[in-house]
Amino acid sequence: MFDLTTRDIKYLSGVGPQKATVLNKELEIFSLHDLLYYFPYKYVDRSRIYYIHEIDGNMPYIQLKGTILGFETIGEGRARRLIAHFSDRTGVVDLVWFQGIKYITGKYKLHQEYIIFGKPTVFNGRINVAHPDIDDPSSLSLSTMGMQPYYNTTEKMKRSFLNSHALEKMMASVVQLLQQPLPETLPPHIIAEHHLMPLTEALKNIHFPVNPELLRKAQYRLKFEELFYVQLNILRYAKDRQQKYRGYVFETVGDVFNTFYERNLPFQLTGAQKRVLKEIRRDVGSGKQMNRLLQGDVGSGKTLVALMSMLIALDNGFQACMMAPTEILANQHFETIKELLFGMDIRVELLTGSIKGKKREAIHDGLLTKDIKILIGTHAVLEDTVNFSSLGLVVIDEQHRFGVAQRARLWSKNVQPPHILVMTATPIPRTLAMTLYGDLDVSVIDELPPGRKPISTIHQFDNRRESLYKFVSKEVEKGHQVYIVYPLIKESEKIDIKNLEEGYEHICAEFPGYKVCKVHGKMKAAEKDAQMQLFVAGEAQIMVATTVIEVGVNVPNASVMIIENAERFGLSQLHQLRGRVGRGAEQSYCVLVTSYKLAEDTRKRLEIMVRTNDGFEIAEADLKLRGPGDLEGTQQSGIAFDLKIADLARDSQLLQYVREIAQAVVDRDPTGQLPENEILWRQLKSLRKTHVNWAAIS
Repeated sequence: MFDLTTRDIKYLSGVGPQKATVLNKELEIFSLHDLLYYFPYKYVDRSRIYYIHEIDGNMPYIQLKGTILGFETIGEGRARRLIAHFSDRTGVVDLVWFQGIKYITGKYKLHQEYIIFGKPTVFNGRINVAHPDIDDPSSLSLSTMGMQPYYNTTEKMKRSFLNSHALEKMMASVVQLLQQPLPETLPPHIIAEHHLMPLTEALKNIHFPVNPELLRKAQYRLKFEELFYVQLNILRYAKDRQQKYRGYVFETVGDVFNTFYERNLPFQLTGAQKRVLKEIRRDVGSGKQMNRLLQGDVGSGKTLVALMSMLIALDNGFQACMMAPTEILANQHFETIKELLFGMDIRVELLTGSIKGKKREAIHDGLLTKDIKILIGTHAVLEDTVNFSSLGLVVIDEQHRFGVAQRARLWSKNVQPPHILVMTATPIPRTLAMTLYGDLDVSVIDELPPGRKPISTIHQFDNRRESLYKFVSKEVEKGHQVYIVYPLIKESEKIDIKNLEEGYEHICAEFPGYKVCKVHGKMKAAEKDAQMQLFVAGEAQIMVATTVIEVGVNVPNASVMIIENAERFGLSQLHQLRGRVGRGAEQSYCVLVTSYKLAEDTRKRLEIMVRTNDGFEIAEADLKLRGPGDLEGTQQSGIAFDLKIADLARDSQLLQYVREIAQAVVDRDPTGQLPENEILWRQLKSLRKTHVNWAAIS
């Protein structure tokens, strides 16, 4: 059997070097194997032909059989288009092309019978079909056409005549080559036990299903395999790590922790905080290296739990370190922790990029002599010149801002890897946590500290500005502060910044008596920090910003968050932004401002925001509405391969099911020696595109 992975795509009939280059660049398809694993996104039933008098502009894709009566070109330059009048004697439709005009008029003849396929729309009272597929009736046998596959293509591909139809023809050529079965990628015992379709059959049926039942079986087989290997990868590494790396044993909870608990604790711990501390104590005392993800909504008291974990490290003769993604955030943690430790003899220092010269040297020395017990910092902590005497615990705030490779550098600061606690205020749905952080144990703080009032969320249309501004004035007069956030989306960055600048001028004009500051990502760091500082210090009452403020700014006095064009934000992002208010004991508000015209799923998003403050419910809903997308960059989050067919939102039950199967394999065969699993370990190895030891890093 020939190997599909070594067959270059350019040698497939109908491809050639030029089209191959486009496929390489646009879809990363280099071999026949890559092509075969580029799956359709939908299927259309092509077993029936409609009459023109039956169709209207609201139908999905349809087929018609008839002849072209004549061609005409309309418009000039870029607006030029070709129209063919197509008839089957029951009526006439217009076929329209905006490019490739010469090619079309040269290829298709008048009064010759064709089958056309496309989506009908209505334009100027006439039915149009843009860029239809056109086939000779003799080359299509309808009953066997069955379900036709549809492939996603890009603009560049379409310009090179690589539309869905062209990909379909290429797939047909590859499937023709599959005369003998391909080597299996799952062992026989798994295929039999879970009633899976054989691989070759599944690949044929995913592209050219004869009926919906075979399509369902093919999809199940391929999704099962994909999710199974993602889980096997994670679980195998987690097992390896447990066996390879010992963790420092923190045996005692001593004077430092107890003094803090009795004298300095600002308020009683919630039940959730106590539960999480117990989980952390169990980890750090077990002799295994802790890798724990601490999830909790903004304001749930994660920093306090992290500090108390650091105090356990101090009690056992170790140093601790906390890393934050930005200087402002590092500063805030530093201030908070110093305040919490007031009166205790613990040296805490701050290390960021802007600390230079003698002060920096003093910090380097203090870490080596162990005078500094807790270091708070940004990426600056990762520099080679920063070394500890005995680093026992690292707390990382906001997981996804730190790449995998950066975390690896922390490990080299020590003989043994320190315990790692990752904090995130981005609630991650369980299915996703199992995939992104499958090798981290997850703890959740799911109750707010006493005295916190839930934030009240309101959805308002943008034609009601007057009442909104009256409300803002009222809040500012009470001595509170207000955020006004504008969207910033890469593609339309220039327009967005213009919107923000205009918004800023508008707000300054509306509120002449107040100081308004503004912040966006295109500002220089020093300028941004100065503007932020005005707000933090209470000198500015209103801050106009882009989503720069989503991570971490803590201003207890800010009680109102207004989000302009809220329809342009995802749920999780709205939830993150909302968490910037409600930090004090006062009632806080989040106002979602949108235009009147809203798409159905946008309306759903806003309804969920108004209904609930529960981050996990929001994250689950977001995953269902948006799909996992590129979750903060796949490689960063540790999915070592892209998902081609499975969907973490829709296939969550299957994910749970295959995880248990993968866990059983790893438990039974931890070293990968059993002959019956040989296929598994071989396949896993070939799937790892990058030979990075992901587990030893996250």
